[in-house]
Amino acid sequence: MIHDYIHKVHYHETDKMGVTHHANYIKWMEEARVDFLEQIGYGYARLERDGIISPVIALDCQYKHPTTFDDEVSIHIQVEEFRGVRLVIGYTMTNVKTADVVLTGTSTHCFTDRTGMPIMLRRQFPDFDLALRALAAKEG
Repeated sequence: MIHDYIHKVHYHETDKMGVTHHANYIKWMEEARVDFLEQIGYGYARLERDGIISPVIALDCQYKHPTTFDDEVSIHIQVEEFRGVRLVIGYTMTNVKTADVVLTGTSTHCFTDRTGMPIMLRRQFPDFDLALRALAAKEG
């Protein structure tokens, strides 16, 4: 079972108005994605050791409610789409105390080798491919 990632809003992440600066939510998406991959056994350190690079090729965010210093934000991740080439990860961020959804969004990724050439996970890393396909099927 995949557990949600919890991020506590730091003071330096807020702006002059006392709310979290919008760019920080994208950083939290990455924190949650790194944690998610670690939970399924394919952390970034392992992927890089295996020569797999997974660049972000698109981002989409809808800001729903602001957060402020000391709020705790639960970040739920789901694999929205994976067909072997492109991975779309969905994020739902919720304020733990108020239960308000603060952001929904997606990040889209591809997989390349160290030279930037696309790789087919099914052929080169079948276990990772199967793990992502299983998670995508679960959500679909």
